[in-house]
Amino acid sequence: MSDDDLTTGGTVRPITRWGTPVMHQPTKPVTVFDDELRSFVRDMFATMEAASGVGLAATQVGDDRSIFVYACPDDDDVVHVGVVCNPVVTLPDGKDRNLESTEEGCLSLPGGYAPLARPDIAHCAGLDAFGEPVEIDGTGLLARCLQHETDHLGGTVFGDRLSARSRKKLYEHHEELAHLYPDDWPVTPKKRSAIDQ
Repeated sequence: MSDDDLTTGGTVRPITRWGTPVMHQPTKPVTVFDDELRSFVRDMFATMEAASGVGLAATQVGDDRSIFVYACPDDDDVVHVGVVCNPVVTLPDGKDRNLESTEEGCLSLPGGYAPLARPDIAHCAGLDAFGEPVEIDGTGLLARCLQHETDHLGGTVFGDRLSARSRKKLYEHHEELAHLYPDDWPVTPKKRSAIDQ
């Protein structure tokens, strides 16, 4: 069975919101690579797809294991799909470090977006859902995704990286649209706004 098999057949779960304790605490390493883990990965892919996301960390479905899934384009619009357990992200430094500021959002704070500068390339190493080593080199949105999801597993949400003023604006954007997202979203789909109708 390959990772491709894990992208289908899952059950959509509710997405955990910022403020829930599991979102703000470091996760535990994955040590058991069994059918339960792979079933969980399928649910993560199903949930990410239902929410139209490009990445999803275990904490975002209320689980404290160190694992994320992604289906995200790189700088060349090539979509990369996979799962990483116990990820370690390495970022460039010195003259190789180039920060790119762009709007970032989070499925656990739906509707909220804010510009955040991150390195435009990232290397991620970890294990797949079968305990085999995996490595991903990300550019563009994929680099941002690898950093964002690994942050989640360390108990950091991207709002933690913003200034107090930017964080306030982020929460205001979220509050304006929060009524469109049911408590169990994306199990129950997002409501249509007056603009969408």
